[in-house]
Amino acid sequence: MRQETEIGGILREFGERIETLGLNTFQLRTFSALRRCRTSEMGGHVDACTECGTVRVSYNSCRNRHCPKCQGNKREQWIQARNSELLPVPYFHLVFTLPHELNTVCMQHPKVLYGILFKSVWETLRLFGSKKHINPGMITVLHTWGQNLSLHPHLHCIVPGGGIDKKSGKWKNIRVDGKFLFPVKALSKVFRAKYVSHLRETALLSQQEIEPLFSKPWVVYAKRPFAHPSHVVEYLGRYTHKVAISNSRIISYQNNRISFFYKDYRHGGCKKVMELEDTEFIRRFAHHILPSGFVRIRHYGILSSTSKKITIPSIRTQLAPMEIGFIDMRKIQPFDRRICPCCGTPTMVTIEVIKVRGPPEPTAATSPDMAAMMNNT
Repeated sequence: MRQETEIGGILREFGERIETLGLNTFQLRTFSALRRCRTSEMGGHVDACTECGTVRVSYNSCRNRHCPKCQGNKREQWIQARNSELLPVPYFHLVFTLPHELNTVCMQHPKVLYGILFKSVWETLRLFGSKKHINPGMITVLHTWGQNLSLHPHLHCIVPGGGIDKKSGKWKNIRVDGKFLFPVKALSKVFRAKYVSHLRETALLSQQEIEPLFSKPWVVYAKRPFAHPSHVVEYLGRYTHKVAISNSRIISYQNNRISFFYKDYRHGGCKKVMELEDTEFIRRFAHHILPSGFVRIRHYGILSSTSKKITIPSIRTQLAPMEIGFIDMRKIQPFDRRICPCCGTPTMVTIEVIKVRGPPEPTAATSPDMAAMMNNT
């Protein structure tokens, strides 16, 4: 088998064998999009330069949020939208992780379990904020993977180091000593209690299955505040639109085996190489395909979409002027199809449109009701 070093190429090489992996219809549809991304199946156009005669064939992108090729522009657009919302206050980075004992349930009911994760984390931070008599805010991003593509659900949270005082309505800092926002051990206990409480309500686990969840602390990771508010932008650029594995980490695909780089955080984050059977690689990747319509980047409290139009200008007015000094991120310039890649003039014109070829029909293993439902989403 020839070498392929991108997700799309791996899926094309893997071919119809994907139907034997027991994936659900939405996962198959996602893989179909990734496989077809920027190929003739997606359609496209042929452009030619009227000055130098250069001909360029461009195929359309799938725009799927799980595609490693389609996140660059989305990430840049999202960051630029957040630039104008930064506050001249300390920001903290918190990570809340689900224990691996819940992995099986997460695979069976991802929408429910991940929804509870968002809810429990926000309730936890709001409770700690109320003890300081403030209304806090949070931006949070769901990641479900570890470096080796194993299931590792966790929330990355960016939290301003204060909030709106409930009495005065003015900004109030929580800490002035530069240390962690809240005690990590206390956060862990409250987070665990709230999550398990909501989990009980779902009746997905028996009492006997729930009890072991209290046998050890749940992992909550906290960093000291960012050195400057502008560093928040740099962080968001790294985490908001990540996918389970980038194409740059894939080394080779040969003899039904895929090798890729990963960081071993148990040994200081050193870079290592892992090799998996292609079936196992694709199966692991499928675990990180989120349910249709599930929102993985969310804003809460004073940073929510319904509040920030009022709270952000108010906080900026109350605080002493401070130059935030946004970091100059690696800007992704909008692609201008009129610019000739050879002579650099805006003289490219479309001479042919390539029609889209439709995706394959649902497999025989998919029920007609399920296929109809997925086609309507």
